[in-house]
Amino acid sequence: MKFCPYCGNELALAEIGGKARLKCTCATCDYVFWDNPVPVVAAIVELDGSVVLARNKAWPENRYAIIAGFLEKGETPEAAVLREVKEELGLEGQIAGLVGYYSFFERNQLIFAFHVRAQGKVVVGEELAEVKLVRPEELRPWSRGTGPAVRDWLEARKACKRAPERAGAGPAPLQRRLFDGGAARRDDPRIMTQ
Repeated sequence: MKFCPYCGNELALAEIGGKARLKCTCATCDYVFWDNPVPVVAAIVELDGSVVLARNKAWPENRYAIIAGFLEKGETPEAAVLREVKEELGLEGQIAGLVGYYSFFERNQLIFAFHVRAQGKVVVGEELAEVKLVRPEELRPWSRGTGPAVRDWLEARKACKRAPERAGAGPAPLQRRLFDGGAARRDDPRIMTQ
């Protein structure tokens, strides 16, 4: 960003709050470009017992990931993730749970990841080149972006299979990721669990 979106004057680096930030050079304008993280939703879409992985048209032949997209103005993360599943895969979905939230510093994004159970026939959206279905036991998480959410979902899934159901309460809540990138465990006082 080079120019102020309000008055059109140039932006220049200035120290604000102990950090270098772009600020409008006009004496009467107080615009500061804060460069806050962009909220993104991601869906681990489960269809007929498999996870749907997608390849964007701009990606190399062997790169697949879970469905993800940006929140739109006035949209909740829950509505956004179901919209993305519908737009990209043509599927109706239900949110099975929040997997967690993850900082993706390389892209300046905060990812809200959900487990979504879907029904129907996949219809590949215009942004995607192709999709593939992978059994959860064959799914291997990747290290960046949405990969940590896949890792946490797989770990929680294994834990639910090992632990007996709690008297009608269903599986234990999934762990959440804290803003500092560390994992919050169920016994962490900063996290309220069901």
